[in-house]
Amino acid sequence: PHLSAQPTTPPIDPIREANVMSLLCPIGPERSLLDPQPESCRRVFLDTPVLCPRRFNALLDLESKGFTCATIDMTYTLTESCSRARLADRAISKKSLLRERLNQICKETEAAIIGDNAAFIVLTHRRASEDRVPICSLLAAGALHQHLISAKMRTRVAIIVEAADAFEVHHFCTLLGFGADAIFPYLCYLSLLRVRGCDLPLSTRIENYRHANEFSILKVMSKMGISCLQSYKGAQLFQAIGLGKEVIDKCFIGVSFVLNGVGFDAFAHDALQFHKLAYPSRGPLPPLVDEEVEELADDGEYHFRSIHHSEIHMNTPDVIYKMQEAARTNSVEGYKLFARWQNKITEQSEIRGQLEFTLDECEPVPLEEVEPAAEIVKRFCTGAASLGSISDEAHRAMAVAMNRVGGRSNTGEGGEDPARFAALKEGQASMGAATWELFEGDSVRSKIKQVASGRFGVTAEYLASADEIQIKLAQGAKPGEGGQLPGPKIDEYIASLRNSVPGVELISPPPHHDIYSIEDLAQLIFDLHQISPEAKVS
Repeated sequence: PHLSAQPTTPPIDPIREANVMSLLCPIGPERSLLDPQPESCRRVFLDTPVLCPRRFNALLDLESKGFTCATIDMTYTLTESCSRARLADRAISKKSLLRERLNQICKETEAAIIGDNAAFIVLTHRRASEDRVPICSLLAAGALHQHLISAKMRTRVAIIVEAADAFEVHHFCTLLGFGADAIFPYLCYLSLLRVRGCDLPLSTRIENYRHANEFSILKVMSKMGISCLQSYKGAQLFQAIGLGKEVIDKCFIGVSFVLNGVGFDAFAHDALQFHKLAYPSRGPLPPLVDEEVEELADDGEYHFRSIHHSEIHMNTPDVIYKMQEAARTNSVEGYKLFARWQNKITEQSEIRGQLEFTLDECEPVPLEEVEPAAEIVKRFCTGAASLGSISDEAHRAMAVAMNRVGGRSNTGEGGEDPARFAALKEGQASMGAATWELFEGDSVRSKIKQVASGRFGVTAEYLASADEIQIKLAQGAKPGEGGQLPGPKIDEYIASLRNSVPGVELISPPPHHDIYSIEDLAQLIFDLHQISPEAKVS
């Protein structure tokens, strides 16, 4: 996964601040920064790292202008003839065919740079066949990038990946982040020919696909507060989950990781499994079966499929139904069943699901030394959710519940009805379809009042009623995009709270506009303290 931007480098809005975003990047041999010469300017400038066929072919045609291109195969053969002694040596040293091929790729590239003065290295999957297994392009690009750095040759060449396994934005971002200079997803372009119900010419489909991925790359960069591809490329702004140390030391040196994971043997196994899907061992197909339209099975990576034969998802229809049933009927048994199913899925799909309490190895703490539960819950807080993003009933329910236990609920960035600032009287109150039993001292006032860049609902009365004022530095769910409430959700009540007009869409600009500098943030904190001196500012 991607690491997160820090408050000192806040996220950017790639749409409204597109003028500072750029995918333009020079590639090819670099000269010494300490000795600038006219030759230092002889580089190729790409306006996008996702190449179309025309751009890719244009790069290959630059050999006549001094940019020699060398093509390196990213596949290995299954029919390699090895002696028994050779196979035994490989098993003992734990060097798989995949890892040996990665070493060969590095050596072949080094020879091409020294012997042929290659300026472009094209790592390609084109030779994949029934006898040759493709290597994960990220492993190949990462290993080559790290090898050339250690050999002090990285600035002499550009790495272009002609990949069959790159087709979504995360693939492109990881390739760029771990050293690739450009990507040509040729197999994905061929797959666009098979899109059903589309009458557009292939060139238009490719351009639409490229445009979508270019914007997505900018969006990913913007979440890190990075505006130019040159700063993102090779920066390794990722954290590895599930990768073994041997893989990281070979392909992703310096990347952050906490837990050890799989090695090259697991990648080799996956490569063989995918290869078997592409080239299944079987006899001739029946006459009526057209192998040109044969499709791979949907493994449920993007959409939920049968839980027994596809990818496990955290949200399954059965679990969601049980949660809804428990909520609608207020059923304790229904909730317990939901919790048991959800925990079982967590065990199978999340790292935290592998943790267990080893109570038999612990000495119990005397109960009199343990803080009472009534005191612990006073430190509980809800997440920020504005009225409008959730219903008024849900917003008030969280406030009442947190106030009863001494915790704190959060208004979100949508303001709060001044009528909620006063304590409630004992009795019953109707909230939508539910009837609440209220007690003396109950309150629907949220103790945490949020201030975002849109300032929706932020008034002096609103701030003065806060125990804590929370400055929204960045949109938690979607950094760089700001908050948005669609027009149909803006009824008269919500518009009155946000000092707006019913039916008009409300967009809270990316929150970093208040904190371009530490001085801006200090001024905002000072102003909030002037209005509400007793409130904490967080």
